[in-house]
Amino acid sequence: MNDASGLDAKAYAASMAQALGLPLTPEYAPQVEANLALAFRLVQLVLDFPLPDEAEPAPVFSAEGHGA
Repeated sequence: MNDASGLDAKAYAASMAQALGLPLTPEYAPQVEANLALAFRLVQLVLDFPLPDEAEPAPVFSAEGHGA
């Protein structure tokens, strides 16, 4: 599964499972790969979002008053 960003979800899942010492059985591998491919696409949307040069991060985030 390749996505537009060029990341290979199948290879990434296999290498991360090996690096973390986690079993990735053939039964679950397709679902893991599909979720990674979706995550890669969502990340690309965030990375592609244009921000003006003068944009700065908020100094403090508080979830109070926002239903959290």
